[in-house]
Amino acid sequence: MKVFVKDIMATEFDTIESDASVERAIQMITNGRVRETGDKTISLMVHDKVHMFVGIITMADILYHLRPDVLNHGIRGDEIDWTGQFERSLKQVKGKTVSQLMSINIVGASADEHLMVILDRMVKNKYKRLPVLENGRLIGVVYISDIYYHFFS
Repeated sequence: MKVFVKDIMATEFDTIESDASVERAIQMITNGRVRETGDKTISLMVHDKVHMFVGIITMADILYHLRPDVLNHGIRGDEIDWTGQFERSLKQVKGKTVSQLMSINIVGASADEHLMVILDRMVKNKYKRLPVLENGRLIGVVYISDIYYHFFS
């Protein structure tokens, strides 16, 4: 049985440059690839101009920032007059760059790590994916669904 990250990591995945527009990220996620497991792309690995890994932008990151900032200050959504608010929020989020919304300080994996070590890390932290890095460069992605299907199919 294959037991290392390098044995099951995906080597085809969607990437985006950190200074790209969020509108571009939205298009890429909306039209993203469907993997062998049937899972659709919901995240993009982010790199800088010299292709060093710098973060991940997910569907959840974009949706979080679509919400008006006042919701972060104890105001409930039912207290807001939503007339025109969605359009303003959408325009604002689309005008940002990926680097403004992406998750940073991402825990990565090494290609030579044992799958059980990665599984433990992912389950404990509720990670759905981990970038596989070599000298700061992205060489693959290990998905929790791929680990599941590897062990149980």
